Amino acid sequence: MKRIIYISTVNRQLSEEEIESIGQISARNNRGVGITGVLISVHDYFFQVLEGEEEAIAQVIGRIRRDPRHKDMHILKAENEISERLFPKWSMRTIRLAGSGDMILQAIRDMLQNIAQSHRIIERYTQPSVLKFLTDGINPLSVPPRKTDKIVLFCDMVGFSYLSDLFPVEQVAEVVNAFLEVCSTTIAEHGGVVAKYVGDCAIAYFEQNQADESIAACLDVLRRVGDMRRDTHECHLMKFLYCGFGVAAGTVIEGNFGSSVKMDFTVLGGTVNMAARLEALTRQIAKPLALSESVIENARQNWSFVHVGDFQLKGAGKPCPVYTLDDPLMNDFKDHEHLVDEMRQACGEKCEGTMFG
Repeated sequence: MKRIIYISTVNRQLSEEEIESIGQISARNNRGVGITGVLISVHDYFFQVLEGEEEAIAQVIGRIRRDPRHKDMHILKAENEISERLFPKWSMRTIRLAGSGDMILQAIRDMLQNIAQSHRIIERYTQPSVLKFLTDGINPLSVPPRKTDKIVLFCDMVGFSYLSDLFPVEQVAEVVNAFLEVCSTTIAEHGGVVAKYVGDCAIAYFEQNQADESIAACLDVLRRVGDMRRDTHECHLMKFLYCGFGVAAGTVIEGNFGSSVKMDFTVLGGTVNMAARLEALTRQIAKPLALSESVIENARQNWSFVHVGDFQLKGAGKPCPVYTLDDPLMNDFKDHEHLVDEMRQACGEKCEGTMFG
């Protein structure tokens, strides 16, 4: 059996009758699938324990997530293979702790509020793959490393180290965050996983059969970045935001890497290095996307691939064929020297004595 403990926030103030109705419906539904537990309502928060067979728990959790009456659901604890229930006789007992003036209730409310806020912060700093382990009741630190085949994507801002010194720090932070937001959400939309950020770079991976999805993600990021440039004013750093992608397919080692101070669940190996070197090569080929031959071989869609040459990449025994796409987006690319020149011409006297010193 499995036990889930979660906390959530109500979307609006619920009456005592509504909470009682929620409890009655939950009890009836859970009794039918053998789930026991308790639901506690404290002011703006629900705190619930669910126990039952794993498949039944998964279905109930999915239904709870879709319930519009609450939001910000956070799994506090997930336990697999439990042998004894905490609530063997309660198909779902509902307890409402009311009385806003009671000091004990206020203390409980503050505790739940702090727990919810802490988990929101932790989720922002935690990789999606690690959160999934936790939600599934798996200790991420117990997951052994393994060799597996992945599509690895490396994305980087062009000329960031040159441009970041020329603009106010607030603009630098705004642009980096906006860029990583677009990369991360787009990659996730296409089924990829962001493994880590390294400064203004994002490293992500897809399953071996998702070569088409990885290419589509790169194109969508390029479109959205282009929209961001067009929607800002002439002397904002966003106007000079360009990026490059390197995508490679092959074997990686996936697992926990780090120290007692900090740990990452990530991928490493020659394929990751290849993706990084392909991204760096985009400056040389003057195209924002560089693909390895292994990605081409894994693609199923009818992409217009273009062979841009064979290059001796560091760590490779022989020159590697590199490809890009025959797509208008491939012409929307500038290296750092052109970006700096364009910035000076666009900003002119407005920037002199401030950004350029």
